[in-house]
Amino acid sequence: MGKIFKNSFTIFCLFALLSFSFPSTIQASVIPNNSAAYYQEKKIHNPDGIGKFYLGREIAHVMGHQAMMWLERGSRETEERPSAVVEALNLKSTDTIADLGAGTGYFSFRFAPLVSEGKVLAVDIQPEMLDVIEFLKQENQVGNVETILGRVDNPNLPSNSIDLAFMVDAYHEFEYPREMMEAVAAALKPGGRVVLVEYRQENPMIPIKPLHKMTQRQVKKEMQAVGLTWSQTQEFLPEQHFMVFKK
Repeated sequence: MGKIFKNSFTIFCLFALLSFSFPSTIQASVIPNNSAAYYQEKKIHNPDGIGKFYLGREIAHVMGHQAMMWLERGSRETEERPSAVVEALNLKSTDTIADLGAGTGYFSFRFAPLVSEGKVLAVDIQPEMLDVIEFLKQENQVGNVETILGRVDNPNLPSNSIDLAFMVDAYHEFEYPREMMEAVAAALKPGGRVVLVEYRQENPMIPIKPLHKMTQRQVKKEMQAVGLTWSQTQEFLPEQHFMVFKK
C-alpha cells in the first residue's frame, strides 16, 4: 500500500491538468419544496460562508478541487493523525464504507485494504475529485473503491447499504445538510454508524476559520434532527472532535 500513500506528485499533475483544461462542475440537484423550512438566508454574513443558516449555524463555502493538494500535504499525519482515525474506527473486513466528501481519496485508499471483503464508496460532488480517485485506483490496482458523484442535497447512496458513513472536515460545508443527512440515515444498515471528524470550535486558538469548525453541541443538535443518536466522542486528536452517531 506504500504507493497509495505517496501520490502527491501524481495528484499535483492531475490537479494542473484539471485546473487548466476543464471548468469545475457540480451535479445539478432537485431541491425538495419544503427545504426552505429548515434554512434562513441573510444578506449580511461571514465572507467565508454562503449566507445560509441551519439551526443557527452558517454553512461554509465548499473547498474546491483547486485546493486538492491541501488534502495531500505532508504535514497532515502530524496535524490530524489520520492513522489514528482509521484505527479508532475498528473496521471489519466486510464493512461497506461511504467516504463522504472523499476528495482525492486520502481516506478511501486507507480504508480499502482493511475492508477486503467489503468496499469503499468514495462520494464527492466535484467530478474533478472523482477523476483523481479513478486514476489512482487504476494506478494502484485497487478494486474495492467505487466512486459516486453526489448532489448537493443527496449522496446518491442506495438505501440500507452502508455500515459506516464517514466525514472528515466535510459536513460543515454541506449546502443542504438536512437533506444530505436524511439520505445518509436512510443508507445506513441497522446498527450502522456515522462518524464526523470536525475541528473543535470550542477552542478559539485552533488556527482554522470559525465557519470551518464545529462545536460538539451543534453537531449533536444537527444529527438529532435527522434521527441519529449520539454514541460517543473521542478526543484523541490534537485539534478535532471524533464523534460517533448511530441510527
